[in-house]
Amino acid sequence: MAKAFFPSKKELSMMQVASLYDVLIIGGGPAGLTAALYLARARYRVLVLEKEKFGGQITITQRVVNYPGVPSISGMALAETIRRQAESFGAEVILAEVTGLEGTGVVKTVHTDRGDFKGFGILLATGAHPRRIGFDGEAAFQGRGVAYCATCDGEFFTDRDVYVVGGGFAAAEESVFLTKYARHVTVLIRGDGFKCAASVAEPALHHNKITILPHHEVVRVEGNGMVEQLVVKNNVTGKKRTLSAQDGGPLGVFVFVGYEPETALVKGLVDLDREGYIVTDRAQKTSRDGIYAAGDVCIKPLRQVVTAVGDGALAATELERYAAKMQKKTGLRPQSPHPAKSPEIAVPALHIKETDAEENPLFSADMKRQMKGLFDRMASSLILEVHENESSASKELERYIKNLCSLTDKISYQKGANSTEAAPFVAVLRAEGEPTGLLYYGVPGGHEFTPFLLGLYNAAGPGQPLSEHDRAAILALPAHEIDLIVSLTCRICPDVVTVAQHIAALNPKITVRVRDLVHHGHWKARYHIMGVPCLIVDGGRDVQFGKKTMKDLLDLLA
Repeated sequence: MAKAFFPSKKELSMMQVASLYDVLIIGGGPAGLTAALYLARARYRVLVLEKEKFGGQITITQRVVNYPGVPSISGMALAETIRRQAESFGAEVILAEVTGLEGTGVVKTVHTDRGDFKGFGILLATGAHPRRIGFDGEAAFQGRGVAYCATCDGEFFTDRDVYVVGGGFAAAEESVFLTKYARHVTVLIRGDGFKCAASVAEPALHHNKITILPHHEVVRVEGNGMVEQLVVKNNVTGKKRTLSAQDGGPLGVFVFVGYEPETALVKGLVDLDREGYIVTDRAQKTSRDGIYAAGDVCIKPLRQVVTAVGDGALAATELERYAAKMQKKTGLRPQSPHPAKSPEIAVPALHIKETDAEENPLFSADMKRQMKGLFDRMASSLILEVHENESSASKELERYIKNLCSLTDKISYQKGANSTEAAPFVAVLRAEGEPTGLLYYGVPGGHEFTPFLLGLYNAAGPGQPLSEHDRAAILALPAHEIDLIVSLTCRICPDVVTVAQHIAALNPKITVRVRDLVHHGHWKARYHIMGVPCLIVDGGRDVQFGKKTMKDLLDLLA
């Protein structure tokens, strides 16, 4: 019988240290990224796992004006700055969905759709998502009148009556924002008034386009394809009444009633409160040794970016001590981080300033420098075939694509046949002229600029990293034609566009047409679109609204 092999401590160290981290951070919002910054700067090996996009909820905030030392900045720009700072100290970041945890023992394991990762400590920074109320019709009319993001969907309700549901900070602030578009805003509050600070509530209370209805809640929403009326109840008298738009047309219902914590992964592993938030001590430690939590997923009186980064910093300093203790206990020392970007990221981050992409379609020097890094990595050449029409955007698109092609020999311009569509479009072709399945109708500026470039990168290869499971699932999909209706100002749309185009770039049976809603107003009426992104599969066989992950789209298309 062969002798059993028991590795020595030295041999065990050599086997494990290459794939071992001091801390695994689940969640790439401000709390998780700040913790990564602190840990990496202290020379600990740290990995951030984020399932959708780095930055979390702050990325949908148009302007952050209460972050100390920064007079005004977009939420996306602030999050991107923190991420770049963390990476500069050696933090590693990966887009991966966590599917399970093994949180007992000295070395803990995090299971993801991109493999398993091991570490001494775990930081839970999974955040929270907008809470649904559950009134009748809420889910059915999402994207057709019911919305949760004023920045993304406010413009769809220009000159319409809008109802805001909620009495907290978001309801007060967003009701004022919505007056930029709405004919009138009515705020429905279950209690006797706003619960937020008086300074936040004052602008809404004294705005001539806002009416406050205390002691009211929504019972149901109704309409033919779009929300046309809502039934509300007075909580004091018990009486119900129906509210409709002044002109009898569609109206908007924006729900701002707080958030639900993302804690499904850790139920039974760490203590949660009645609402599902993680219970921590003053040092952000959970009920499980080696597992800490930070940010909006925790019990706290104020959920703001400034408190999230504070949580992240505190948790990181505690995890430094814990990791050092575990290194001494096991004799294992994860390889020290170095100031370089994670080798797991196959595509360079594109830190395109919003003002650059929106105000200068011919690309600033900073944009050109960043694009060069992307183009240099492209494995094959592409042709951008422009199909013009009689619209004012036609010459702009031609000029835009020609200037883009002048920056690299990896992409070339080609004039296509004239288009009869409402907008000119560019078709992405392989070097031999074969379609990639990627088409863009309009000029890909604003928030659609980066997804457009990533679409080229995924079509040319090697593309953004994918798990073998996802790659196999994409290749197994049947034929589909997808129309994606987007807005250049929407902060959710780019994620859906990137995922859909990634699928089309790999599967020749999938076609994705991205359409700027500005040029496709007739689609709004045809599909009752009152929110973006709107995903239309096979000419309307299935119409979906809101953000979609790779898993969501694969499930839908399969």
